[in-house]
Amino acid sequence: MFVDRFIRFIAYEKRFSEHTLTAYGHEVQQFIDYLTALDTGVDKVTHRQARAYLATRFERGRSPATINRSLAALRTYYKFLMREGAVLQNPFALVKALKTPKKLPVIVDKEKLSLLLDAENVFADTFEGLRDKTVLELLFGTGIRLSELLQIRDEHIDFYNGNILIFGKRNKERLVPLNKALIVLLQYYISEKKAQHFDNNSTHLIVTKEGKNAYPKLIYDIVTHYLSIISSQRKKSPHVLRHTFATALLDNGADLNAIKELLGHAGLAATQVYTHNSAERLKSIYKQAHPKA
Repeated sequence: MFVDRFIRFIAYEKRFSEHTLTAYGHEVQQFIDYLTALDTGVDKVTHRQARAYLATRFERGRSPATINRSLAALRTYYKFLMREGAVLQNPFALVKALKTPKKLPVIVDKEKLSLLLDAENVFADTFEGLRDKTVLELLFGTGIRLSELLQIRDEHIDFYNGNILIFGKRNKERLVPLNKALIVLLQYYISEKKAQHFDNNSTHLIVTKEGKNAYPKLIYDIVTHYLSIISSQRKKSPHVLRHTFATALLDNGADLNAIKELLGHAGLAATQVYTHNSAERLKSIYKQAHPKA
């Protein structure tokens, strides 16, 4: 019921990301299929039935995080239906989210990462090698998200003032500073990209070897390949570089509010998780260095 209109609503008015659009659409469709099997409609769902639906999913082995995503999607869906006059109440409004264990952000050793980025013969002496280095330097040097990286266009980079315009969640804009080495690398990369004379004259910064717009799996593959050289940990996603960026800033005395602005977090709570990483690191140093530890 109104699913297509709901997706358009959260896409154009709420400005949710493509990932969220897909996830919310999937959650809503699963719920509608569940109601169809019960021979009932969205306008007849009670608070008790809403809780029962989520409980059923939990009993089938869904994680608390997955249940909470379902809850968030269905709350938003019913808010939309109320706005459209299709229902009178939101049966998910008073359903409480499940507690989820807090996980420390996964990072890589920043010294090893810096050595990797500065090493010779790691990146091939080709346009692809240059692009791969640019991807890693951008993710580690700015802390931007994968989705934000893919949106960057050449004109978003202000070489004169040394910053880059980033479009974050819900298209919120922020300026992120660039270090001098990254500025030089970006200038060289853009000039080399133009020298390729691609048939597809993409205005996006990061492109494939054919000159087409880069896509998420390409960035994942690039990051995973190079992080495998310095780390054996299982998680090697682009977000690991974002976590490493934030933790490195905090370790070197950066203000938490400044880190929040650089990361594009809506609130300080999301940024505070990095303080736990620093605390654990201090404990580790203490245990290694103190004679009575």
